[in-house]
Amino acid sequence: MLLSPQAERNWESICLMLEDVLEEKSHKQLFALELGSGTGQHVARFAHRLPFVTWQPSDIKEECRESIKAYITATHAKTVLQPVHLDASEPWDKWAGLPCSSCDVIFAINLLQYSSFKTAQGVFMGAGEILKQNGFLITYGVYAVNGIITPSCNEHLDEEIRKINPEWGLPDVDVLRQLAYGNGMRMERMIEMEDFYKCLVFRKL
Repeated sequence: MLLSPQAERNWESICLMLEDVLEEKSHKQLFALELGSGTGQHVARFAHRLPFVTWQPSDIKEECRESIKAYITATHAKTVLQPVHLDASEPWDKWAGLPCSSCDVIFAINLLQYSSFKTAQGVFMGAGEILKQNGFLITYGVYAVNGIITPSCNEHLDEEIRKINPEWGLPDVDVLRQLAYGNGMRMERMIEMEDFYKCLVFRKL
């Protein structure tokens, strides 16, 4: 079982955000795809707080998928499916066999800043196909707004990420809004979270 200190710190605030966003749909059973599930700490916690959601975790790294399996077993999470390999930069029809209009929610935590623009395009193109009408694409992370990164600590974070991979970096909210619009979605909310993080909520039209 891998352990992320950041996941331990932020899972509750993210869960409260999900409870708020999904309240309108909480009267029925939902199916949610998590992109880049990482250690599995988040999805295991979500399962206990959001019993009306069945989760499909995914990650491109085998070590992460093994960690997710361990968290599912350790927490007896009955509403979390076994993790699948999924590369969001690939066409949606290669997304672990998920059919068109099969998801109520697609969720990505700290994925877009550690991804190329091709992956961001893939996330929005895939969501446009796999989400049901009125379904949500929700992304959590640190973003630029109108090409500007504030405060200085986020500028430093962007520089550090780009040192790891020049194709990575903080995505711009307005660019993501345009990607959403081009794939049949609109940005509905931008929720301020802790430590300058934000959740962007896009709805499939």
